[in-house]
Amino acid sequence: MNTLKISIVSQEKSLFSGIATAVSATGATGELGILPGHTPLLTALSPGQVRVTLESGKEELFWVSGGILEVQPNQVIVLADAADRAADLDEVAVNNARKQAQAQLENAKSKFDHSRASAELAEITAQLKAIERLRSSKQR
Repeated sequence: MNTLKISIVSQEKSLFSGIATAVSATGATGELGILPGHTPLLTALSPGQVRVTLESGKEELFWVSGGILEVQPNQVIVLADAADRAADLDEVAVNNARKQAQAQLENAKSKFDHSRASAELAEITAQLKAIERLRSSKQR
């Protein structure tokens, strides 16, 4: 079976290092699916999920706030600005942060305030999607 070596790191910690059969991530231009032998690629990541399919078929799910994705034919490196395992995200705290970001967006007094609140809301939305995907995969 063809495999990829995967490394996912953030500024704070190393989240994952291992072997997988596939990786998917939210790139700046859309969803990316990476399989062994993929053409080399370097791209920005948008806030979203990184899904790693292990050799066993099990899926590991991560949330990233953004960063860089480097792909080599048999290796994928995710350098995230901030990241966490989806299972480690606190759904209540994320929902509270979403409400706060939405309030900031509604009360933005300048373009800078609006842009910052929009970026925060995009990150929070990505966290919630990771939590939802994790929950739905556990129900299968």
